[in-house]
Amino acid sequence: MAGVEHKAALNRPLATVVDIGANRGQFALAARAISGAKVISFEPLPEVARLFKKVFAEDAAVKLHVAAIGEKSERKMIHLSARDDSSSLLEIGEAQSDYFPGTHEVGTLEVAVGTLDQFIGEDEIVRPAMLKLDVQGFELQALVGCRGLIGNFDFVYCECSFVELYKNQRLAGEVIDYVRELGFSLAGMYNPSYDDDGNCIQADLFFNKVAA
Repeated sequence: MAGVEHKAALNRPLATVVDIGANRGQFALAARAISGAKVISFEPLPEVARLFKKVFAEDAAVKLHVAAIGEKSERKMIHLSARDDSSSLLEIGEAQSDYFPGTHEVGTLEVAVGTLDQFIGEDEIVRPAMLKLDVQGFELQALVGCRGLIGNFDFVYCECSFVELYKNQRLAGEVIDYVRELGFSLAGMYNPSYDDDGNCIQADLFFNKVAA
């Protein structure tokens, strides 16, 4: 099953998953199969979104917004990768295609960007709820765009990089610090990838909401 590597993160009571950076629905499929949660997904690429909608055409518990989440409402150029799941609102750097061949930039496309609360209301986030982000270097900006609703989430699950794969991206340390400011603590790391010297390139970081 696509997304099965996320089983450990999803194997907990969840009523809602907000899936930012949905691509074709790999994570949404895993969330539905493992947790049974309702899924609200965001994917800015129209052709990829079309495939997502086809996959979930018969599943009323999955909703897709064809947009990216960022710090404000705007139209922004997305940098298209030869492998669409590596496309980013940041320019693709040399390290990305060095570490992951076949992910070089092949063009750009203007897409819609907005804050999370411009698309959904807090009543749609039934708890326990997870905020998942897989946005190819745009993690910090997307988290800023989620700030208005962050209090409605119990978990944050975010892919982060330890090296600059996209130009001017914020690295894992800064993302961890920001998520801590939002009231969450780092509780785990999943699916790490390493370079030939054993240095971590990127990983999926899992955060728990800190009890008040």
